[in-house]
Amino acid sequence: MDQKKGENEAQGMWDGRFTEATDAFVQEFTASVGFDRALAAFDIAGSIAHATMLEKVGVLTSQELDAIKGGLVSIGRDIERGQFEWSVALEDVHMNVEHVLTQRIGDVGKKLHTGRSRNDQVATDVRLYLRDAVDRIVSQLTRLGNGILDLAEREAGTIMPGFTHLQVAQPVTFGHHLMAWYAMLERDRERLASCRRRINVLPLGAAALAGTSYPIDREYVAELLGFEGIAENSLDAVSDRDFAIEFCACASLAMMHFSRWAEEMILWTGAQFDFINLPDRFCTGSSIMPQKKNPDVPELVRGKSGRVFGHLVSLLTLMKGQPLAYNKDNQEDKEPLFDVARTFHDSAMAFADMIPAIEPKRENMRAAAMQGFATATDLADYLVRKGLPFRDAHEVVGKLVAAAIDQGCGLEALPLETMQARSPLIDVDVFDVLTLEGSVASRNHTGGTAPAQVRAAIERARRRQ
Repeated sequence: MDQKKGENEAQGMWDGRFTEATDAFVQEFTASVGFDRALAAFDIAGSIAHATMLEKVGVLTSQELDAIKGGLVSIGRDIERGQFEWSVALEDVHMNVEHVLTQRIGDVGKKLHTGRSRNDQVATDVRLYLRDAVDRIVSQLTRLGNGILDLAEREAGTIMPGFTHLQVAQPVTFGHHLMAWYAMLERDRERLASCRRRINVLPLGAAALAGTSYPIDREYVAELLGFEGIAENSLDAVSDRDFAIEFCACASLAMMHFSRWAEEMILWTGAQFDFINLPDRFCTGSSIMPQKKNPDVPELVRGKSGRVFGHLVSLLTLMKGQPLAYNKDNQEDKEPLFDVARTFHDSAMAFADMIPAIEPKRENMRAAAMQGFATATDLADYLVRKGLPFRDAHEVVGKLVAAAIDQGCGLEALPLETMQARSPLIDVDVFDVLTLEGSVASRNHTGGTAPAQVRAAIERARRRQ
């Protein structure tokens, strides 16, 4: 496209009250086509629906509708093939598409914008884009969830230490730990499903801010585009971006969960823990240290959480001072939003590929669970069941832990006589309580770490899928 001609055509769409051309720098500064072209497919879908409605209400003839639809379909095909020439002079995706449409089908292309504004047009495009992004993300989260469930089922009886303050606390099973990840993921999916309902509201028809005098049928457009409802206030419809902020908040919560999982995987692959192995395809090496195997995928996901959090703050700040209705500030919503959607999707995809491939080192996990007196609480519970008040039982066990530290052994290795010296309630059956298997099996209630309960939790989760 000839640049000068493009400039003239662009200004011809809105320059009736202007007496001089737009400054070249201002034109470049205010253009958004460099990034909002990502909305092209959604812009075309919205325009086809809008034109179809205009024909239904008598604003367009059937021949005009056919010409507009044919032109838009051909433009969409060119964009998909990378054969569409974008012009900064035409400002944005909407004017680029409309300009080329008019070039191809003549003046009838100029009728497409009847009854709408770029304000409600872009709001519609963003909602269509985000609805599609949510669906693609949820697909990856579902795949990730299934992978977690499969791994948890295989490891329902694998014993590992549970931690508080990153110190050994009580024995749990690896399957139970993984189901904690799944519980977070399930809430993330629920939040996205709820957010999607608020995204899936049609703003088109609000025009610039006050609606339009044309006899439009908004419900019909909503039906064509798969929206569940229409925005009921035209001012709110064109200026609202809280659905995008809500999506970024949902993404931030999910990425926070991903970052926590990533931190655990990074710790577990290190020599200090050595609980799991990540397949080589998810790691990289060092340019100088030949022994290194770096967990780059979880490290990157942990790092990318920060950029998602930042974009959430950016959008909140963008919107906080805007009066009704539309303001040019809103052009700045797209780059952060697009990046959040892409980062969230790709992080979910990476984890969906990687987590099911985790190879647990079961003996190392078990050996770690033997350290730190992980069954001390079980011993206290044993004494309570024998009739000792819990606070007294807590004191007895604390003294036995001190004795074990002095002797350099675990609680299960203390002589019975040593234990009975602290409490005559202790008998030979105490050694059944002090086993790791006995400890996890005793937590046999809904939400507990007993292998039977882990398998029951997995079954319930699969039914909810």
